[in-house]
Amino acid sequence: MADLSFLDGGLGQEIQNRASAQPHPLWSVKVMYDEPELVSAVHRDFITAGARVITANTYTASPPRLRRDGDLRQIADIHNTALALARAEMDKAGDPDLQLAGCLPPLVGSYVAEVSMDFGDSLTDYRQLVALQSGKVDLFLIETISNIAEAKAALTAVKEADMPGFVGLTICDDHSNRLRSGEALSDALDQLLPLGPDGLMVNCSLPEAVSKAMSVLAGLPIPFGGYANGFTSIDALKPGGTVASLSARTDLGPEAYADFACSWVEAGATIIGGCCEVGPAHIAHLAQRLRDDGHRLTGLPV
Repeated sequence: MADLSFLDGGLGQEIQNRASAQPHPLWSVKVMYDEPELVSAVHRDFITAGARVITANTYTASPPRLRRDGDLRQIADIHNTALALARAEMDKAGDPDLQLAGCLPPLVGSYVAEVSMDFGDSLTDYRQLVALQSGKVDLFLIETISNIAEAKAALTAVKEADMPGFVGLTICDDHSNRLRSGEALSDALDQLLPLGPDGLMVNCSLPEAVSKAMSVLAGLPIPFGGYANGFTSIDALKPGGTVASLSARTDLGPEAYADFACSWVEAGATIIGGCCEVGPAHIAHLAQRLRDDGHRLTGLPV
């Protein structure tokens, strides 16, 4: 049996699913403007479900997305609000071992590698995001990254700040073990390892694709894992669009998701959680399954 780093689930999508307004390109960050109590409630529910790592609600608050879809002048206020809401719920829980993860997302949009910026511009923006969150978070989750250059830029910014950084790569849903850029997952791992990641994962991909990727991740000398989404497909989502174009699977309830996640643990994964459409009920059921199997749920190794 193992110590497993246990993340929360799909924070942004769970917030959006509870919102009273239709989806906006800024997704759960827009909901936080209008209904901040929903953000607090979702953090609370994931903590109650057993998550040991709580992620800040800043996924769409990158400089390029705020320029396009919001107001860049609000970037500091957005980050401060998101971090304060998460930390308040962690404090209420009274568990000093809970960790707060800063979020470093794809800068322009999810899943579409061809719209990414060059390395230098990406590094500048990631440095800004790291500076906004450093000192207030325990670690950084670099999440849903579609290409190697952007992953390297984000990780470089984290390591320049002497912070722990864990990288989540999103891969094609055709089980090809390729990033959505077409680059091989194995090549991405080879290029990221020299930069000193504290862990490497596959995230926001079909659970079947995550399962396929475990054979590639299994050879890593550092902690690895996965956290999948529950979308039927992500093909309809374009930069500047909204999640209204996406639909949730009907065959991925808590039991089915736990089956996938437990198979990743059997393959050697020690970082487990959920992404979009994996809610508190999924996380609660998975936590119980893992504990029943004798595992201890912890934060990330920092």
